Amino acid sequence: MTDPAELDRILAAHATREGSLLPILHDVQAAFGHVSEAAERAIAQALNLSRAEVHGVVSFYHDFRVAPEPRPVVKLCRAESCQARGVEALAARLPADGPVKVETVYCLGLCSVGPNAMVGDTLHARLTPEKLGALVGGLA
Repeated sequence: MTDPAELDRILAAHATREGSLLPILHDVQAAFGHVSEAAERAIAQALNLSRAEVHGVVSFYHDFRVAPEPRPVVKLCRAESCQARGVEALAARLPADGPVKVETVYCLGLCSVGPNAMVGDTLHARLTPEKLGALVGGLA
């Protein structure tokens, strides 16, 4: 649920910033875990945009959700460097309907120490089947 006071605080923090739609959406996503319809309306009004314009951006980018994800999210890097280091074998061990939601991303910026994953703002490098299992097990 979107807390109106927190949403107002986020909007106020970006009030003087030009091109603030994406930073606002990222802050809303971080604060609430999703960008609700009510938040889209408030953002649209604050930025003098239509709700359709705001929703178009929300629905275009994969990082934004319109409903909260009930499971923890593991972002697994599937870029070429991590592929060369065995990420596909790791990905094959994770069930699609398991205790965590696995999302594919393409490059977390740690190419020399892959395969990599990110949970929240924390990066996990040099993943092995054991490390990935412990990571997923710790989230479930």
